[in-house]
Amino acid sequence: MSDRRTMESIARLVPPGARVLDLGCGDGAMLDWLQRERGCSGYGIEIADANVLACTKRGVNVIQLNLDEGLSIFDDGSFDVVLQVDTLQHLRNAETMLAETARVGRIGIVAFPNFAHWPNRLSILRGRMPVTKRLPYQWYDTPNIRVGTFKDFEVLATKNRLAILDAFGLQEGREVRWLPNVRAGTAVFKFERG
Repeated sequence: MSDRRTMESIARLVPPGARVLDLGCGDGAMLDWLQRERGCSGYGIEIADANVLACTKRGVNVIQLNLDEGLSIFDDGSFDVVLQVDTLQHLRNAETMLAETARVGRIGIVAFPNFAHWPNRLSILRGRMPVTKRLPYQWYDTPNIRVGTFKDFEVLATKNRLAILDAFGLQEGREVRWLPNVRAGTAVFKFERG
């Protein structure tokens, strides 16, 4: 998710000067932007060698770690904000990582492809898995090991006693607050332990 408007919408949820942990940080673009534009500090977690190198070249502190192994290297409340932007759908144990996010950070922010977006629904009605700008892979070669919807995350947050502080959809960089489960390709949630 590298679109500038999308990144700025998510970054607005992060308080200026916050200590941030960016899980699955990719090439470090978000953390770099937060450091330059919002005075934040922190670390990225990434598994891919090329992305770790890209983070280093940007001057982003990065730790190479497989998120499926958890966050035991961090103490409770180590960060003001923990980001999971396009990460949750790639993890084997998404619920455990959500709990870890709430444990190590005061605030968690997740963003993931919203499978209930209307073009996806239409594709399913036609008997095909969706292939869209937001979900650009065929069913047999996708890196996403799970799909979820805006409403699914609300249920998961309630089950895990997380208080949702803000929630909206993103569609082509625009925030969608009215019917985001149908009208937005990306679901975004800001939460804390309840």
